[in-house]
Amino acid sequence: MGHTSGTRNTPSVVDSAGQRWYGWDGASDSLWAATLRAMLRDDEMGLGAAGAADLLRRDPALRRAYRSAFGQAPADNEGLLVNLAKALAAWQSTLTSPRTAFDEFRDAFARNDLAAAARYPEAAQRGLRLFIGEGRCNLCHAGPRFTNGEFGDTGLPHFLPGGAVDAGRHGGLQSLLFSRFNRLGPYADDGGSGAGATRHVLATHRNFGEFKVPGLRGLSHTAPYMHDGKLPTLAAVLSHYNNINEERLHADGERILRPLGFSAAQLADLEAFLATLSTPLPDRRSSRQPPPAQPGVAPDRM
Repeated sequence: MGHTSGTRNTPSVVDSAGQRWYGWDGASDSLWAATLRAMLRDDEMGLGAAGAADLLRRDPALRRAYRSAFGQAPADNEGLLVNLAKALAAWQSTLTSPRTAFDEFRDAFARNDLAAAARYPEAAQRGLRLFIGEGRCNLCHAGPRFTNGEFGDTGLPHFLPGGAVDAGRHGGLQSLLFSRFNRLGPYADDGGSGAGATRHVLATHRNFGEFKVPGLRGLSHTAPYMHDGKLPTLAAVLSHYNNINEERLHADGERILRPLGFSAAQLADLEAFLATLSTPLPDRRSSRQPPPAQPGVAPDRM
């Protein structure tokens, strides 16, 4: 997805199920709560509990779908709104990324099928070695989603237009802990038994300006990049980390980032590897469809 009219870049909802924290600042600890935030925020949907209830009452198809999913509507509008968010979250949880060239290479390598593994581009193989070796990218971008799901300072300014500051994870923790819609609240599906992480988090000074480590699957289709969408291309992201200003990073906490210092050829190899974490977008046109009204328009992004 692209950059919205807000202050943060819209993340993809693909592979969103099963995460610990949601949003660039981790202000939600479940997918349904993250969906609810979007429904409530004035700069997004701005629907509100009363608006959701009114919409449901006015639309017969929505009323039938709601009864089919939940039975009788709750007496209060807030409960109805939460149920709608949970229904939307259930659908979002089905959106998973497809297999990629990297997955084929990984599986071939695991079964010692060297002939199949050799079909993986040599540039991507060199980039993978840089990713898990000298670049140390896997310290944050680990696991099947290529993210540890946590937060860090990326060395980018976190000032907003007008001089305000985007507090990042620090502000997200405050929102999370004071929300009725977290996994400790009255709407938790498991009665709060699975809210161990939420129960023990604490906002500290180092959390200012930290943002969630994004997953890398499908990243070829999700430009622009970073929490504020300021970097337009993957090459720009790699250039940022290649020349990162360490003085912009927090002086406290664990120091992970450092300038990569890669050559142009190494950066090209790293980009070649990252490209194998995405699959080509399908061509939505066919010979039976009329040509687009505006030739040259870029294809839709995820």
